[in-house]
Amino acid sequence: MDSTEHNDESRAAGLSLAERVDAAFAANGALVDALPAFEARDSQREMAVGVAEVFESGGVLLAEAGTGIGKTLAYLVPAILSGHRVLLSTGTKQLQDQIFYKDLPALRGALGVDFTATYMKGRGNYLCLHRFDAYRTGDDLRTATDEGYVEDIAEWARQTDTGDRTEIEDLPDDLPFWSEISATSENCVGTDCPQYDECFVTRMRRKAAESDLVIVNHHLLCADAAVRQSAYGEVIPACHYAVIDEAHQLEDVATQYFGVSVSTYRLERLVDDARRYLDRDPGDSPDLADRTRAGLDRIERLSGQFFAAVQTHLPPADRTRLDGDLLAPVIEPGRQLASSVRALEETLGPLADLSEDLRALGRRARELSDEIDFVLDTSDVGFVYFLERRGRGLFLRASPVDVSSIIRELLLDRMQATVLTSATLAVDGSFEYQRSRLGVLDAAELRLASEFDYANQTVLYLPAGMPDPRAEEFSRAAAERITALLEATRGRAFVLFTSYANLHQVHRLIAPNSQFPLLVQGTAPRSVLLRNFRATPHAVLLATSSFWQGVDVAGDTLSCVIIDKLPFTPPGDPITAARMDAIARDGGSPFADYQVPMAILTLLQGIGRLIRHRQDRGVLSILDSRMLTKGYGRRFLASLPPSPIVREIADVEQFLTEKGM
Repeated sequence: MDSTEHNDESRAAGLSLAERVDAAFAANGALVDALPAFEARDSQREMAVGVAEVFESGGVLLAEAGTGIGKTLAYLVPAILSGHRVLLSTGTKQLQDQIFYKDLPALRGALGVDFTATYMKGRGNYLCLHRFDAYRTGDDLRTATDEGYVEDIAEWARQTDTGDRTEIEDLPDDLPFWSEISATSENCVGTDCPQYDECFVTRMRRKAAESDLVIVNHHLLCADAAVRQSAYGEVIPACHYAVIDEAHQLEDVATQYFGVSVSTYRLERLVDDARRYLDRDPGDSPDLADRTRAGLDRIERLSGQFFAAVQTHLPPADRTRLDGDLLAPVIEPGRQLASSVRALEETLGPLADLSEDLRALGRRARELSDEIDFVLDTSDVGFVYFLERRGRGLFLRASPVDVSSIIRELLLDRMQATVLTSATLAVDGSFEYQRSRLGVLDAAELRLASEFDYANQTVLYLPAGMPDPRAEEFSRAAAERITALLEATRGRAFVLFTSYANLHQVHRLIAPNSQFPLLVQGTAPRSVLLRNFRATPHAVLLATSSFWQGVDVAGDTLSCVIIDKLPFTPPGDPITAARMDAIARDGGSPFADYQVPMAILTLLQGIGRLIRHRQDRGVLSILDSRMLTKGYGRRFLASLPPSPIVREIADVEQFLTEKGM
């Protein structure tokens, strides 16, 4: 009997979704027959049935699935068999790719179900036909290299079905004019666009609305929810069933998208776009067009004055929390800037009939002026206000202190059933921390331990004699232990740091005498570093936060993961400080209730890089003495996989010898 006949018989027999899912994962089920690498696992089957049950009964499921369980298949199978349109949101593009290009094609044959799926990316990945036509025919100054790319894009645009820029293999990531021609919501003119029906985003939205599975990432999910009330930005179709994988990332992403940001770049883009649109179509009233250009000159001048005042009067730190007193010297130039941007909308009114682009520009001007006023006011206690300096850019931001009610209202309450899953969701054996952060009121809970045998596959080295990580001598001691570990493992290691400062200090100390190739974050793009690590024998990668999760290197190529310090978010970080203040006001303990749980989840993600398959083996090491000297260290130790703890490098060497490594 083939899988199609098996599935039809299951339906005909009146089996529930949970029963059909349970049968698919059985030792003699459809997956075993059709997927060569599949092996029946009790924990995977239990999770899959749990997902099926919440799809049937409704509500929320919190599912922590330890590494090796195979949680992706555990939610994909019930999603496919449910017959509902299911929204699948992941934390990384890599997992999106895996689901769409690998898992779903395999399951289509294995389950014998004819389903459709759409892969959705952020709007900035797609070409805007309207803006591209205007760019090609405009008088913008372009280099010969740019002209070559314009012709390549034009040829591709005539052939592509998706408009996704990744289809052009030779297109640089930092192509200077891509922002001018991409389909971002900021520039979208909506249904007024003359190419609305041909638009790649419109076509993607329509395809997704007819699909059984809609695959997005958390950034698109939150960006889409943030503009849901606007006619110009929403792309994800209505779905009543959702799976949020890597759900531990959701709070941070939501914080980013439900805030306000006013930057030098945003003002520059507004002025540049307005000038370009006016040059393209000045209309029949030269005086009105001249007044508009004068208004743009005024915005440009006041923007320069405002950000110069910010640069001069506000602290030079990368991120600075703001209040009325700190902002006092820049309030007046800021208000003048907001007034000039607001006046642009009024000036554009008579010209709006000329161009859809000018109508959209007026909307942008109104939103931007309101947001300038908002970030200068600093009076909404639900937001934390801060200045961020990044490269040559200055960003004034207002971020929500608590996104739990936002996530509940805009995601959970809109769904009939939602699955929130990750390898790291529980702290101290409880989901309470994530419940409070994500706005989960009532939920079923499922905790499934890792399938890996950490007691035999790993050893945890907590070196004896390490100084306090806040002490001046810590970096030198860390460099000594790292050097010894690398000699024992013959390289093949990730060394993960909690800050760039720590990374660079240790790198300077170990580089002169290192016998292994050192790859350092910041010297090449993330994807290039990973590719080089996999391809270079005995390589060592020194990296910070972006490599703590979403990185998968199987086999002996990665045999050691070293973490310098417990990954506490600095209490001086504006968002962290505001959340700690809120917890203290409510009578809680900011350190015990927020900083420690968040650091535990981050640490678990970091050490999770080592063991990705049953055959993997290796050494875990945490150089932070507080694991053993502080009371809260017991919470970290209790959360770690059951690896044997050793204190001396000789014990590490013995483990490696026993494992033939």
